[in-house]
Amino acid sequence: MKKEINLSGGIDLDAVVNNTDKRIDGRKPDELRPVKFTKDFITTAKGSVLVEMGNTRVICTASVDENVPGWMRFQNVPGGWVTAEYSMLPGATQQRTNRESTQGKIGGRTMEIQRLIGRSLRAVVDLQKLGRRQI
Repeated sequence: MKKEINLSGGIDLDAVVNNTDKRIDGRKPDELRPVKFTKDFITTAKGSVLVEMGNTRVICTASVDENVPGWMRFQNVPGGWVTAEYSMLPGATQQRTNRESTQGKIGGRTMEIQRLIGRSLRAVVDLQKLGRRQI
């Protein structure tokens, strides 16, 4: 592969980009990473799964509370509630990050991810069939 740099103000992308129609890990541009699900990964949770996509691993657990959230208790709304918590492990990135919970409050990015996950789950769960409980 030629390594030429255009000195007239830009980089010759054809010279520095690998155009072999393969990703770094050998997959085709339209090929997904292999996906693997391992259910009951955490034995103490009511439900859990380990999701693996390449080197990305996500642990999802579910707990059941036989009560609805406080804001729902006195509303005449049938059904229950699904909510989400999100956190990255301290060693999940190249540089260790501290747990946000030890700092007293969660950051804006984490809060938005939690909201997105909760909304997505509520969109596919029949909350009336859930009864007066929270997952």
